[in-house]
Amino acid sequence: MNPSQNPAFLEQYGPRECMDYDVVIVGAGPAGLSAAIRLKQLSEKQGKELSVCVLEKGSEPGAHILSGAVMDPRAMSELFPDWKERGAPLNTAVTEDRFLFLTETSAASTPQWMLPDCFKNHGNYVISLGNVVRWLAQQAESLGIEIFPGFTAAEILYDEQCAVAGVATGNMGVDRDGKPTSEFQLGMELRAKYTLFAEGARGHLGKQLISAYRLDEGRDPQTYGIGLKELWEIDPAKHQPGLVIHTAGWPLDSDTYGGSFLYHLENNQVMVGYVVGLAYQNPYLSPFEEFQRYKTHSAIRGFFEGGKRVSYGARAITAGGIQSLPKLTFPGGALIGCDAGFLNASRIKGSHTAMKSGMLAAEAAFDALVAERAHDELTAYATSFKNSWLHEELHVARNFKPWMSKGLYTGALMVGIDQLVLRGKAPWTLHHTHADHEMLKPAAECKPIVYPKPDGKLTFDRLSSVFISNTNHTEHQPAHLTLKNPAVPVNINLAKYAGPESRYCPAGVYEYINDTNGDRLQINAQNCVHCKTCDIKDPTQNIVWVTPEGGGGPNYPNM
Repeated sequence: MNPSQNPAFLEQYGPRECMDYDVVIVGAGPAGLSAAIRLKQLSEKQGKELSVCVLEKGSEPGAHILSGAVMDPRAMSELFPDWKERGAPLNTAVTEDRFLFLTETSAASTPQWMLPDCFKNHGNYVISLGNVVRWLAQQAESLGIEIFPGFTAAEILYDEQCAVAGVATGNMGVDRDGKPTSEFQLGMELRAKYTLFAEGARGHLGKQLISAYRLDEGRDPQTYGIGLKELWEIDPAKHQPGLVIHTAGWPLDSDTYGGSFLYHLENNQVMVGYVVGLAYQNPYLSPFEEFQRYKTHSAIRGFFEGGKRVSYGARAITAGGIQSLPKLTFPGGALIGCDAGFLNASRIKGSHTAMKSGMLAAEAAFDALVAERAHDELTAYATSFKNSWLHEELHVARNFKPWMSKGLYTGALMVGIDQLVLRGKAPWTLHHTHADHEMLKPAAECKPIVYPKPDGKLTFDRLSSVFISNTNHTEHQPAHLTLKNPAVPVNINLAKYAGPESRYCPAGVYEYINDTNGDRLQINAQNCVHCKTCDIKDPTQNIVWVTPEGGGGPNYPNM
């Protein structure tokens, strides 16, 4: 039972305040804001009154947004054909693509004629997705959309027919034991005719909805990657606005899926990052250390020498593709953006796909509201998706991740055939057969990986990295990283897998301590950057990420 529904709790604090809307949207990212804007555009065009609100758990729209990012402007142009005149922060057009295969001592550049279209970025823009989201939020508010930053959607509300009827925000001012403090504020209920969930990859409520309505029945398991990113200011002499570099190979072994991105944007800034597929098998692997090690390669380090690291962050990405998409709708609402998994892994792009999914869901919701419907399934959303360029794009890319999961060399060869020769129209579809948490081998079967110590100039440790992510959580709030069984970490994860939590977490949240009472897992929840990797990769699925108090977590500038 939710504490605020407990009779004794209700007697002391009263019922939660309730606000009614036509549409409530959870998450002020590209998908959620595009959905809200499209709803208001349609309502203005047809002269209909429509109430829309957007909940955002970050301190402001964009605070939790982290992406590469190179943006395909296709969806933006549909949403705002005049986005340039409106001042959308798409300022740096891509000027050059490079794709490198790295070994420890060499770098081989792929000729342009051998690059599949998915790796070509002519017509795209190097952006800060956080800044694009802030701009979208301004456009939304100018249309009369209510955005509530710093409020978590902590609970799904259902009606008597088990249809989603909205969400409730989390209580604030609660101590570590769940008891109200002097700063206590009761959460409120936001009820809606339709609720759209746009929480990003591995959404807390999206995960519950997929389970409750069996939305993944008949679908492939979703598969994820962890993306780690730094923002640097570099020597102007080394800066090449619009240069886009991707790499595969070292420092990962050829059996582990992953690769890097390095994007030059404006103002002598460079975004650099590394993605590691979370289906990796060696429990000794550390995505954070692999990222740091990558920057030391002779073909890469020169960009950063003499520069300054400005910011750091990490986020899980959904990479399963169209065969892992759950059913998109359920009574009373829909999943949009990365909450469903619309990322195109072959293009390393998800912002334009997220925006388009939000727009399609909004159009279906608007038509339903005009017809005076509520709390039913928005089946038109799924239909319009199947008839859209978004479906076509994901269908062409469907075999990329499965092929690359077979190893770097086999994968690169087969992706070349699939994309260059067959143009993504192969008469077969490859499938994912295992969830990421099932893939770790016992530590006894794997070789430990020794990582070099950080030098504090080019490579860094976790804690100094978390510091520049501006991560903060209110002291003494309930832990948002929960364990189903507190004995499992030591008895299974440490004993069998050598404690992988301490390595796959990019923020130093999980730490095994050996003291007079033996081994124990210490959870430093205040470090959490909300990447969701632990919720995904924990081999026993014993860790459950739940929403912390609103406004907590990272505050990413220009990421």
